[in-house]
Amino acid sequence: MSNVRLFQLSLLVRDYDEAIQYYTNVLGFQLIENTILSATKRWVVVSPNPEQASLLLAKAATPNQERAIGNQTGGRVFLFLHTDNFEITYNKYLSKGVEFMEQPRIEMFGKVCVFKDLYGNLWDLIEPVH
Repeated sequence: MSNVRLFQLSLLVRDYDEAIQYYTNVLGFQLIENTILSATKRWVVVSPNPEQASLLLAKAATPNQERAIGNQTGGRVFLFLHTDNFEITYNKYLSKGVEFMEQPRIEMFGKVCVFKDLYGNLWDLIEPVH
């Protein structure tokens, strides 16, 4: 059996540079790649941890794609971000203007809070129970 893993997700964005700024300067992700492919298209990859899954920041190219920015999952939480210290990450994000949709809560799986990214995508910030 071969070893298969999910390594990248495509995330629709309005503008490459504003998305890079948000995901690197606000959420603290690393810019892994920023390659120009054409006059209108770039291959932009960011990740909180380059040894794990990454996001391909894909600039919307059609009206249909533009309408889906921030709503790729119909308003459900889309992405899940694990932290080993909820308080530090939560407070850092608050200080950078991240909009949390609720107060942090304790669930069976750990401490969690939903936040919105620059485009309105919903994320869970989670410190898992070990």
